Amino acid sequence: MTDETPLDLAHAAMEAAPAEDAARLRFYERLADAELFLMLAAEAEGEQISPELFETPDGAFVLVFDREERLAEFAGQAVPYAALSGRVIAQMLAGQGIGLGLNLEVAPSAILIPAEAVGWLNQTLGHAPDEVEAAVEMFTAPKGLPEALLTALDAKLATAGGLAAAAYLAGVRYAGGGQGHLLGFVGAKEAAQPSLAKAASEALTFSGIEAGAMDVAFFDADDPAAAKLARAGLRFDLPQPQAPQEYRPVTPGSDPDKPPRLK
Repeated sequence: MTDETPLDLAHAAMEAAPAEDAARLRFYERLADAELFLMLAAEAEGEQISPELFETPDGAFVLVFDREERLAEFAGQAVPYAALSGRVIAQMLAGQGIGLGLNLEVAPSAILIPAEAVGWLNQTLGHAPDEVEAAVEMFTAPKGLPEALLTALDAKLATAGGLAAAAYLAGVRYAGGGQGHLLGFVGAKEAAQPSLAKAASEALTFSGIEAGAMDVAFFDADDPAAAKLARAGLRFDLPQPQAPQEYRPVTPGSDPDKPPRLK
């Protein structure tokens, strides 16, 4: 298997720069967002699963793979598994003293992640942004933001398809004198707003930027503030689901460029 996965690339970048916190944070972000295939000891019973546990001199580990083919290659036979996101697996293992073995023996991203690191990841993912209300006085073009944050936001928002029409990153000045940067979502579904705010918070955290460097707000598409935000801000497009195509059967002779064949 030659195709590299996002986890392969993030792991390689982390290994190439062991002293850089930013590369390590990006790897853990990719791990949290990835769909992982968790090896089980037995077939799942409803929502109850029993991961296969491997005892090593370094502690107990469960095994996950970022492709089904990699799990099959490691096991050498058909084995039960559960497909879960990295964040769900970290939450499941937190506090149990169990680490995570990723892609062992089958990929360049093979790594043993100790229980302490799994606990840290779960705790980091559990941080939620504070809710604040403040009157916006002016939007300005964003300035001085590191490329790492812009890249993290772009990658994170690419996974939020259909949850909002667009997002804009802008400088902001509040009534009363406060200022900073704001990520404004336009046309976001109300039920999706907590998830979008958390995604923005994670992008901030995993890009190594100090907390509080960016606020998050939501605007209706017809809100005058949304138009001002769009004029000043840097736009991030969220993938939109394709509208279903109406099926219209074509009867013989209905297309003037394709006359019916006569027998």
